[in-house]
Amino acid sequence: MDLKPLITLLAIVNPLAIVPFFIHYTQGFSVAQRRRTIRVAAFSSFCVIAISALLGLKILEFFGISLASFQVGGGMLLLTSALSMLNAQPAEAKSNAPELDNAAQKTAVGASIAVVPLTIPLLTGPATISTVVIYAERAKDYWQTGLLLGYGVVIGLATALCFSLAQPIARVLGRTGINVMTRLMGLILAALAVEVMAEGLVSLFPVLKG
Repeated sequence: MDLKPLITLLAIVNPLAIVPFFIHYTQGFSVAQRRRTIRVAAFSSFCVIAISALLGLKILEFFGISLASFQVGGGMLLLTSALSMLNAQPAEAKSNAPELDNAAQKTAVGASIAVVPLTIPLLTGPATISTVVIYAERAKDYWQTGLLLGYGVVIGLATALCFSLAQPIARVLGRTGINVMTRLMGLILAALAVEVMAEGLVSLFPVLKG
């Protein structure tokens, strides 16, 4: 069983790094509201991964994009996310400040923030979607595709666990501990990003293989 897709997704999604955002956006929520937010965020994260795995390749075909080109572009996106994480920033959050501001306004009037910004873009954004599509193409049968969906379930459960334990995690690790974990995940993700780009470049330019 290949665990590389799961490791990559855990490094990108990294729900531990989103704990401070969860605490911030759920301030003033009742226990029931917070639990509902956790359930919706976890399920939405799984849905993004599942839809990307099942329909991502068909979308590429519709637009006439080769997988090799997508691998290079996706690898560059992963590397950008990794660089953000090495600076202790969430992988998917940096380029979406307007969405975060809008979500803050919605929170002020009592709207749910489970989908935006917690799921999209903080947990699952372009880098996550690109990764799932790349690994979906490598799936040789329904079993491997099902395994990829299973990894989506693991991501959802990890998200629910981290958000459920948000307050204890924040107390034990503190901001410094969370930053250290984020940087470690960023380092792993950077190595995986280079591997994805290299595979795409070899497919586009076979001369590089020799």
